[in-house]
Amino acid sequence: MPNKQKPKGNDSIVGRAFRRSVITMIVIIGLGVLLYRGDESEPIVEESVVEGPKVVEHSRQAQPPVVRFSDITEKAGIDFVHVNGAYGDKLLPETMGGGVAFFDYDNDGDQDLLLVNSRYWPGHVPPGAATPTMALYRNDGTGHFEDVTTGSGLDRGFYGMGVAVGDYDNDSQVDVFISAVGENHLFHNNNGVFEEVTASAGVGGRAGDWSTSAAFIDVDNDADLDLFVGNYVQWSKEVDFQIDFRLTGIGRAYGPPTTFAGSHPYLYLNNGEGYFTDVSAATGIQVNNPATGEPMAKSLGVMPVDIDGNGWMDLFVANDTVQNFLFYNQGDGYFQEQGVVFGLAFDRNGSATGAMGADASFYRNDADLGLAVGNFANEMTSLYVSQGDPTLYADEAIGDGIGPASRRALTFGLFFFDYDLDGRLDLMQANGHLEEEINLVQPSQHYAQPAQLFWNCGANCPAQFIEVAAGQSGDLNTSLVGRGASFADIDGDGDLDVVITQVGGRPLLLRNDQSLGHHWLRVTPVGRTVNRDGIGTWIEVVTEDRSQRRQVMPTRGYLSQVQLPVTFGLGKAQGIEMVRLRWPDGSLQEVRDVAVDSVLVVEQE
Repeated sequence: MPNKQKPKGNDSIVGRAFRRSVITMIVIIGLGVLLYRGDESEPIVEESVVEGPKVVEHSRQAQPPVVRFSDITEKAGIDFVHVNGAYGDKLLPETMGGGVAFFDYDNDGDQDLLLVNSRYWPGHVPPGAATPTMALYRNDGTGHFEDVTTGSGLDRGFYGMGVAVGDYDNDSQVDVFISAVGENHLFHNNNGVFEEVTASAGVGGRAGDWSTSAAFIDVDNDADLDLFVGNYVQWSKEVDFQIDFRLTGIGRAYGPPTTFAGSHPYLYLNNGEGYFTDVSAATGIQVNNPATGEPMAKSLGVMPVDIDGNGWMDLFVANDTVQNFLFYNQGDGYFQEQGVVFGLAFDRNGSATGAMGADASFYRNDADLGLAVGNFANEMTSLYVSQGDPTLYADEAIGDGIGPASRRALTFGLFFFDYDLDGRLDLMQANGHLEEEINLVQPSQHYAQPAQLFWNCGANCPAQFIEVAAGQSGDLNTSLVGRGASFADIDGDGDLDVVITQVGGRPLLLRNDQSLGHHWLRVTPVGRTVNRDGIGTWIEVVTEDRSQRRQVMPTRGYLSQVQLPVTFGLGKAQGIEMVRLRWPDGSLQEVRDVAVDSVLVVEQE
C-alpha cells in the first residue's frame, strides 16, 4: 500500500502527551477505586455525593421537541429473551452481553433484526430448557417481524457477545460474524441461509479468548472487507473464583477488569478468496503494558473512522479501565497507536475510564469530528472533539451538555442519530449496572436504568446538547439493564426506530412516532471499485441552510450494528442542492436533482 505520513506533532502535543502520561501513572499508583475498581479484599463501600458541574439553564426557545418512542416489542412479534446463564456464582461474562444488528439479510429492501444470545453454563442447565440460540427476525416492511431462526443457519448455541455484518465476498449478500466467549463464528449468507465458514475462513480466534465488539472494514483499500475483533480480558471460571471479588453487604460480586490481565485484539486481512490472514502481530495493534510486558488492551468498543480524512481507515478502541487506543492507519500495512498523542486515551483529568461503547460523527455540522464514549457509573460520558486540527482532541462533554447528566449512568451502547430529522445529530445511550443488588451499597445506583436521549440544540444554544426529559420521550425512559443498541427505519416512514438489548432479559423495540413535518433522505451507496456496500464512504448532503457529513459505517456503539443505508434529516428544507460521495478509493461523485423524503441509490461511477 502507498505510504501514509505519520501525523506531524508539535511541542504542545508532545507536552500534552507527557503530562497525561505522568498524571496517569500517579493516578494508577495511588488510586483506590469505588465499586469494581477496588482490591480483592471485602471493601467497605462509602458512597460520596457526586457533584458534577451545574447544568446550564436553557431558555424556552431551546427546548427539545416532543417525540415519543413507543414500545412495540411484543406487538412487532419479538419474543426473544437473552440468556446469560447466571446461577449465583457471579461469573464476569454474565454481565456483558449481548449485541444486536439491523441489516437486510434477504435483500428485500427492509431492515431485519438479529439478536445475539449467550447460553447456560455447563452443569447448570435448567431441567427441560432448550439450548439458547441467536434469533433472526424477518421484517415484513411494516415493522412487524417473523422469527425465522430455525433453519436459517444462525440457530446455533454458544456464549455469544457481539455481532458485525458485512458483505466480505462482494456477492451482494450481507454476511454475519458473531464474537463470543471462546471461539468466534463467521456465517456466509447464501440467499438468506447462513453457512458457518469459520474454520475455512480462519477467523475463529483462540478458544480461551473473550471477544467483544467487531467490525468489517477495508483497512488496505483493496475493495474487500477485512475484520477487526476486540478482545476483553483473559478470563476463565477458575481465575474468576481465585480472584473471589466480594463487596460488603453483597458477598461475592462481579470482579472488576482491573483484576484480570488484558488481551490483544485480532486483525484479519481478507485475501479475497473466502479466507482471512491473521496479521495482528505484524500490524501494530498488539500493545503491551510497558510496566509488565503483558497485553494492555481490555477492549469493549470499536469505532472505525477515517479520523483525519486522508482515505485510510483508522480504528478507535474503547478499553475498560486502561487507556483508549487510536490505531492510526499509516497506509503501508502498519498501524501506529496514537491515542495519547491525539488526546483520546484518557479523560479530562488524565485518567483511564471504564470505557464501553463508542461512536463518531460531525455532530456540529462543521469541520470538527466528535467521538463519544460511554463510561462506567460515576464517570461522565466522554465527548472528544477535534480542536480545528484532526490530530488534536479535547473532551468537551461538560461544555456540550453531556457531562453532568451522564455521570451517574453506567453506559454501554450509545450512538449518534437524528431522531427528530431536524438536520442535527442527537445522542442516545443505553444504561444499566452490572450488580443486581448495587442499590444496597450505593443508594444512587440501580441495576436497571433508563436510557438517555440528548437533543442537539445547535450552535446558537448555550450548550450543544440538552437531555430530553422523561415525559417527552415515551417508552424510551423505561428502566432496563441496557447493553447493545441499534437504530433503523423499520416501518419505512423515514424516521429512525431504536432497539436496546437487555442482559438476561427481553429487548426493547421502540417505534419513533415523531410527527414534526421534517424531511429526510436515505442514501445507499453501491461500490464497484470499492467494497460492494461502500463501507468507509463519506457522504455529504447540501441543502440551502446546511451541509451534513456521514461515513458509511454499520459498526456503532457496543457489540452492535446499525442500519447500513445512511439517513439524513433535512428539517424544513424543501430541496437538496447536492449529494457528494467520496468513495474509499478517493474518487468523488456528485448527484443533483435529488428529491426530499426519498431513498437514493448511488452506484459508483
